[in-house]
Amino acid sequence: MNSADILADAFERVRDAVHPAVNGLDPDLLATRPDPQANSIAWLVWHLTRIQDDHVAEVAGTGQAWTDDGWFGRFGLPFDPPDTGYGHDSNRVGLVRAPADLLLGYFDAVHRRTLEFVRTLGEADLDRVVDERWDPPVTLGVRLVSVVADDLQHCGQAAYVRGLLHRRP
Repeated sequence: MNSADILADAFERVRDAVHPAVNGLDPDLLATRPDPQANSIAWLVWHLTRIQDDHVAEVAGTGQAWTDDGWFGRFGLPFDPPDTGYGHDSNRVGLVRAPADLLLGYFDAVHRRTLEFVRTLGEADLDRVVDERWDPPVTLGVRLVSVVADDLQHCGQAAYVRGLLHRRP
C-alpha cells in the first residue's frame, strides 16, 4: 500500500460516515438543530463537502464541483459561491436546508473528484508546498490529511445529531 492508497482509503471512510448520517432523513430532520446555537446535519455535511471541494480543487489546480458542475445553483443558498461555511454564525447555519439526495449528490461528486486526484499522486507529490502562509509551510500531504481529519470530525458531529433525533419524543 502506498500513500495514495492510504489517502484514498481515508476519503472512502469519510464517505462511509457521511451516507449513514444523511440517508433516510427528510429536509426538516436534516435541518434540525439540537440547540439554537448547534449545527444541523444538513449544515455539517454541506460544510464538510464545501471544504473538501474547495481545498482539493485548489491543490489539484481544478475548478470546484460547487460552481463548475452547477451544485451552487441547485442548492439555491443565499451565500456567495466561494462560501464554504467557515465562520458561519447560528443564523447562517440555519439557512442551510437541503434534501438528502441533494446533499449526497454533491458529496458524491466531490468524493469522485477527490479520489481521481488522490490516485494520481506519487510519494514525492505529497512533499510539495501548497501554502506558505504557515510556519512551517503546508505540504500537499499535510493539507489532504487535514481535510480528512476535518471531514471525519464533522461526520462524527452529524452522527451524534442523528442519534439525538432518534431520542426525541
